[in-house]
Amino acid sequence: MTIITDSKNPEIKENESKSEVLFSLENKVKELIEQHLYKRKLWFASDYLPADEKNTEDNESAILKLRERARSIKDSARVALGLNLITEEGLPHFHRLLAKYLGDDSFWSKWNNMWTAEEDRHGCVLRDYVRDSRLFNFSRLEQMQYAYLEKGFSPDWDKDPYRVFVYTTLQERATQFSHRNTGQFIGDEEPLIKGILTSIAADEAKHFNFYRNIFKDILEIDPNRALESAVSIMPAIDMPGISMPNFREMADIVRRVGIYGPREYKKIVEEAITFWKIGILQGLNEKGRKAQEKIMQIPERLEKVAQYIEQRSAKKTFSFDLIYNRILVME
Repeated sequence: MTIITDSKNPEIKENESKSEVLFSLENKVKELIEQHLYKRKLWFASDYLPADEKNTEDNESAILKLRERARSIKDSARVALGLNLITEEGLPHFHRLLAKYLGDDSFWSKWNNMWTAEEDRHGCVLRDYVRDSRLFNFSRLEQMQYAYLEKGFSPDWDKDPYRVFVYTTLQERATQFSHRNTGQFIGDEEPLIKGILTSIAADEAKHFNFYRNIFKDILEIDPNRALESAVSIMPAIDMPGISMPNFREMADIVRRVGIYGPREYKKIVEEAITFWKIGILQGLNEKGRKAQEKIMQIPERLEKVAQYIEQRSAKKTFSFDLIYNRILVME
């Protein structure tokens, strides 16, 4: 493919030519969708939490037993669930950001619509769970979710089609880690939420596989500009919920209990570098080589960041309206 970038408005022309690369991958998208559908096990919130008008006595009894079990869930785990839930309910922002480049009549748009439908179940099942289990101050949860959506999410990376796919690769993997590790942190005392989070994490793994394969093909077609886009994203990503109330405090708790933090992100970056074979890419121009060198140095920098945060981490007290302002003392 010939990539043309000269124009009176270079930035617009640059993004137009990158979008052309994306649309040259239509057949690859079709193939990945078929693979995804073959492996997918579609589930719904009602599979875990029946809520019919004519619920059986067994179903009603199960809800009561759920509430009893849920009392054992630690407040730190409740914070993690709240963070995961509100993050998932920011889905409208991400559908918009992807649709911006993917059009309305293509396999790309088919993927975006299917991905949105699959992701929507995550927020639905978590919301149903925390409501049925009476886990939160539910009014406060709704206020936080509303504030997050109303504030919007307009990251810098949405201006570059390639950066969108670097971000979604890393973010989907991070979300998978967060859900899976939250389930493991809660453990077998509450098997229902552990099963729900395991199913969500499995979905996120499949979505991650789609996005990282797409960016791998972008690298093969347009390696120099792809690396420049990647190096602007990979040093650090803001998680989607960053604009929600109390995000940083909640994320600090999640880090302190070992669910998700800088060390998990370092693993994600190392994994991406290996899968994309960034270290052995050949035939790059000067900008591409510089971006390649910087990317290969990122894991070392992330290790230093992790060590710095761990060394400076001191005992701290937290309190959230979401859990009725109970005091959390964290080491």
